[in-house]
Amino acid sequence: MMTYIVIAIVAIVAVFLLIAAMQPADFRVERSATIAAPSGVVFPHVNELPRWEAWSPWAKMDPNAKMTYSGPASGVGASYAWAGNNQVGEGRMTIFENRPNEMIRIKLEFLKPFKATNTAEFTFKPEGEQTIVTWGMSGRKNFVMKAMVLIMGCDKMIGSQFEKGLADLGKVATAAKQEQTA
Repeated sequence: MMTYIVIAIVAIVAVFLLIAAMQPADFRVERSATIAAPSGVVFPHVNELPRWEAWSPWAKMDPNAKMTYSGPASGVGASYAWAGNNQVGEGRMTIFENRPNEMIRIKLEFLKPFKATNTAEFTFKPEGEQTIVTWGMSGRKNFVMKAMVLIMGCDKMIGSQFEKGLADLGKVATAAKQEQTA
């Protein structure tokens, strides 16, 4: 009887590993939100990395995380490194491309809890006095990441954080718009 149980467990593990290995290596997670402010008001809140503290969902997960800013204050070359609790880990992000009020691309280098390099992208599409902001992240999954995604669901896990961040970005940008018109 014990032999059958061991064989069954080995078979289940083998099937899981096979399914994980067959997962696509590339991934993309993306969310969009309409923000009640023009792109010229929204854009600086993403382009100036210290402003992320007001809306980033990860900043709220560990308010005691150490952040170190380097490079220019905003735009291409602006960078910050973080080291925080097990929810936010450790890494660095650097803006490597932007078109004012239209698009920002960021290189994300995760060091802990796992190493990975991904690309984040924000696009800003004007719609009258509003802006449709799309936040996406793409990259490649190694075998361990493929197995983790089967259990946790990359889109659901990261996507929900993007939704929270975009909602908070909307609040911050709407307040900034109101201050400008007051």
